[in-house]
Amino acid sequence: MSQKDQDKKFQFALAKENYILLAIGFGIIILGFILMIGGRSNDPAVFNEDIFSFRRITLAPIVVLFGFMFEIYAIMKKPKSEK
Repeated sequence: MSQKDQDKKFQFALAKENYILLAIGFGIIILGFILMIGGRSNDPAVFNEDIFSFRRITLAPIVVLFGFMFEIYAIMKKPKSEK
């Protein structure tokens, strides 16, 4: 097997830059889910209004959706050609 055939055999589907962007997008999604955490009541007989806070109802889902859009961008981005 020639060196050229071995190079083709071990190529990844995406470039290193794409994988870095995928990791950043994954971090953004995790951050969105962390923002959703909380709002429970210590006493089950008492209703806690904190579950309807802006952070949990509006901000966190927007962050998660942005993370998913960023993931799509990271996959679709063409790597810079190396000369």
